[in-house]
Amino acid sequence: MFKKILYPTDFSEISKKVISALKKMAKAETAEVVLQHVIDSRNLDTVVHWSPAEYERTRKVIEDGAAEKAAETANALAKAGLAVKVVISEGIPSQEILKTAKTAGISAIIIGSHGKSNLREMLLGSVSEQVIKKSRKPVIVIKR
Repeated sequence: MFKKILYPTDFSEISKKVISALKKMAKAETAEVVLQHVIDSRNLDTVVHWSPAEYERTRKVIEDGAAEKAAETANALAKAGLAVKVVISEGIPSQEILKTAKTAGISAIIIGSHGKSNLREMLLGSVSEQVIKKSRKPVIVIKR
């Protein structure tokens, strides 16, 4: 079916459902998962005014935490027989996800959707909505 799937995650509660779906897909000939976490650069805007050293230290803590969670998720998927490549990027999540989808040779995107949770999402649309609208690849949405 889909040989190589992009799995963008924010490590929220919905991630458990997506991981479960991916494990089932491993039995249906999915061989590889590109697990991506995007550090939302808009969330770092508040620390931009700090000293460069403080900014870098904060960014590093966030990146290290994401890498640790990504490694845990990758191990769980590997145990299900999937090859996993981890990508940690920084930027606007929907744009980074679409960029990876375009350059990584993926067959489909599987993404969790936990509904609108803040004003920005209500006005601009959620990450999953943006990916669905703009992706040239099939998008599988796992709902909360």
